[in-house]
Amino acid sequence: MNARKKDILALQPEIEKLARSYGLDFFPVIFELVDYDTMNQLAAYGGFPTRYPHWRFGMEYDQLAKGYRYGLQKIYEMVINTNPCYAYLMDVNALVDQKLVMAHVYAHCDFFKNNFYFSHTNRKMIDEMANHAVRIRGYIDRFGLETVENFIDICLSLENLIDYHSPYIKRKEDDDKNASNNRPNSRIKKLKSKKYMEKYINPPEFIDAQKQQIKKRQEAKTKKAEHLPEQPERDVLLFLLEHAPLENWQQDILAIIREEAYYFAPQGMTKIMNEGWATYWHATMMTRNLLHPKEVVDYAEHHSGTVANHPGRLNPYRIGYLLFQDIEDRWNKGKFGKEWEECDDWREKKNWDKQLGLGRQKIFEVRKIYNDVTFIDTFLTEEFAREHKLFSFAYNKENKRYEIESREFHLIKQRLLQSLTNMGQPIIEVLDANYKNRGELLLRHKFEGIPLDEVHTKEALANLNKIWKRPVHITTKDEEGTPIMLGFDGKNHYTKQRRKKKK
Repeated sequence: MNARKKDILALQPEIEKLARSYGLDFFPVIFELVDYDTMNQLAAYGGFPTRYPHWRFGMEYDQLAKGYRYGLQKIYEMVINTNPCYAYLMDVNALVDQKLVMAHVYAHCDFFKNNFYFSHTNRKMIDEMANHAVRIRGYIDRFGLETVENFIDICLSLENLIDYHSPYIKRKEDDDKNASNNRPNSRIKKLKSKKYMEKYINPPEFIDAQKQQIKKRQEAKTKKAEHLPEQPERDVLLFLLEHAPLENWQQDILAIIREEAYYFAPQGMTKIMNEGWATYWHATMMTRNLLHPKEVVDYAEHHSGTVANHPGRLNPYRIGYLLFQDIEDRWNKGKFGKEWEECDDWREKKNWDKQLGLGRQKIFEVRKIYNDVTFIDTFLTEEFAREHKLFSFAYNKENKRYEIESREFHLIKQRLLQSLTNMGQPIIEVLDANYKNRGELLLRHKFEGIPLDEVHTKEALANLNKIWKRPVHITTKDEEGTPIMLGFDGKNHYTKQRRKKKK
């Protein structure tokens, strides 16, 4: 065992004990020291070395390796949402960096275990990924590498067409017999009465009238069910699994891609919170407990790089870290509630301090029940935006460059929430599986001010056509807000304006 690994093993019990003393709660953590090449391989596979083979992972590895060789990027750590949590550390990092990263990892593991949006995820995903790989390799042996890989390409191009919130929302009625019997719409309602008074309190004509109503409702429901889907379906991949003319092996691969997409979804839904939480705790543990005086400069350089502003993009580490600090400070000083909101004296609000000491309790509550959208919507205040000089920027068509659009708080918050809703991706729904009564698939884009990218839309329609085996269409709007329809019939693409229905 080399000296560096001994140092890491010596540090782990100390940092773990420290993390627990602060109230962090996590699954057992297994650290692995790896070289840069292994780290790049792991990153290319999303942290799962047992994943199925595909050229995309090789391409991502090549990009990461070049970035490292040319000094453009460096991966300090990688941690996996499993039980136990596996964390990979770069073996060439300095000891101060290893301490920082290990504290960072324990906070990530706490977030994985306790945040509501990770509650449905498979904690044995390494085993599940290995199972997926075995099945896909079996299909490669049977049908050939090119055939299977081409179908995986199609599925991966559509992997974001899922309903990110469906694991947390019950939208469909339970068909269970007992539940059906308990539904008020499916049973006859009787007034309470003594047995000898039954025919007077609940006369036969009253019971017959209810039976007729139930029959009419069932007939209406049956007629409605003839339209597929009954209601717009956000989980496009699930709809394809249930209704597209796929072979068994294709259906299995599509199900694998969908399962993995749902596993990784919470990481995209909580990126700002997760990284902000981990950064908050590594900063707390390093500055209060772990840092030696001789390591201060190196730590400051690394930490400042982590929370620095980056041109052209939002730094999730920075905004999350600063917001958690702000929440803790506000709840410690009582800067919330009706009295605070109604105060319009700027000087009084600046010096406000009720000495409540509720900050630490509040941030633990926040990390448990929020995602990025609700986190920003609830806790990004005008005071915070002003203090950190936030602004929104947009593309200027006249100058052909991005410029500051506004420093108005409502617009800043609107733009930020817009970029986070559905992870910044368009919301697509299945409207009709028998469009024009010809078995064609009709989708709808929920237009919210941003038009679909034409190139990506055409590629997605072509790939959907390969799965559906019939023409595919999507309704949306252009930049001017004019309703349009795009489609692909298997050979040609089209775009046309939709006619508005006359009243």
